Amino acid sequence: MIIIFLYTMERVHLIAIGGSAMHNMALALQEKGFMVSGSDDEINEPSKSRLAKAGLLPAEIGWFPGRISSDLDAVILGMHAREDNPELIKAKELGVKIYSYPEYIYQATKDKTRIVIGGSHGKTTITAMILHVMSYCKIETDFMVGAQLEGFNTMVRLTRTSKYAVIEGDEYLASPIDRRPKFHLYKPNIAILSGIAWDHINVFPTFEIYVEQFKKFIELIEPTGHLIYCSEDKVLDNLCSSQPNPRITSQPYSVPTHEIINGVTSLNADGKKYPLQIFGNHNLMNLNGARMVCNKIGISDAQFYEAIQSFKGAAKRLELVCKKENFNFYKDFAHSPSKLKATTDAVKQQFPNRKIIACMELHTFSSLTEEFLNEYKDSMNLADEALVYFNPRTVAHKKLKKVSPEQVHHYFNRKDLKVYTKSEEVTQYLKSKNWNNSVLLMMSSGNFDGVDFNVLANEICINLR
Repeated sequence: MIIIFLYTMERVHLIAIGGSAMHNMALALQEKGFMVSGSDDEINEPSKSRLAKAGLLPAEIGWFPGRISSDLDAVILGMHAREDNPELIKAKELGVKIYSYPEYIYQATKDKTRIVIGGSHGKTTITAMILHVMSYCKIETDFMVGAQLEGFNTMVRLTRTSKYAVIEGDEYLASPIDRRPKFHLYKPNIAILSGIAWDHINVFPTFEIYVEQFKKFIELIEPTGHLIYCSEDKVLDNLCSSQPNPRITSQPYSVPTHEIINGVTSLNADGKKYPLQIFGNHNLMNLNGARMVCNKIGISDAQFYEAIQSFKGAAKRLELVCKKENFNFYKDFAHSPSKLKATTDAVKQQFPNRKIIACMELHTFSSLTEEFLNEYKDSMNLADEALVYFNPRTVAHKKLKKVSPEQVHHYFNRKDLKVYTKSEEVTQYLKSKNWNNSVLLMMSSGNFDGVDFNVLANEICINLR
């Protein structure tokens, strides 16, 4: 007997389809078999080319209420849209179901085992590690991750058949009309928290308010669920141990036993050594947390260690740009004080006999706020040489109070700190240096106003022996 399953073809419209997350959602829904449409007032690369290749690029740029009709099954609202968006207004008038991006992720995965990765730092890396191991073990899963990962075509996958969903749980707001943190909407069965370091001060004006969001996240774990958390983070450890949730089980993790020989980090487990392609205590803690998550879905330690040896890291998370015999160049997403310290420390431990030159860009709303700059005190002190760059035009564009190089120098509390306000001056200085027996670490959530790191690496390496 042949059984045929018939699915109704759902129609979904994405308002602000051009965003990094939103265009990946569009591609995922099309792959699932949905009829997908969308609008945006600005679509840049790589979203533009990827949408065009899939036949999803809007014919015209802008907002068109006529694209919203009552036969739509859902409208997904991206953060780029505003409350007065004409398509959003039309959808409300017609009574079409409107979801924020995280709401729709939950809706699509509510019948699956949801693994949610939260924390102020390390979310993308832990998510990437879990997905890498599950793929290696041939375990199908839905997922949503905040970066393009090697071996995965999109940042989002939504299927009808997988039992699991691996979700990176950002604490920023869900949508222009939903002020809840994204990770409050996922209701995990298995949750992992990597740490708490104050961020997004435009939304969470005090550290106490920020910490409260993580407390709420823990309360939203499904009954009989699991919480895995980093005990090395004192704030998080206190939160999880002093206010336990009796409906769930909790399990702490820390840095696993390891060794570094000739610039290669190896795990020591079960009497064996497992050489890794990643390094640094922060990455090793991420790895240990990911292992515990994988244990919860039936992956053994032996399977995990075999798979993780081929993990190269997530994009812009200590990503190797260039390597010579006595020179390494890494780029990293680090931009908050805790991330700067952890990333610089990782490089320092991996290359104890090399000179570490760390260069970071103040780029986010928080990092360019005068009230928050004091949090950067001593955050670059582990580097042998430190540079900070910011663009005054970015400060003005974000409608923030002016910040001077002198203020930045003062707040970072390092006498020999070099502060730049023109990206070409940064690259000129870097190209003028002797890089023998050195490591260059470029850290930013941006790109230093258009610096091509590969071109910079080639220009630096020309003069290396």
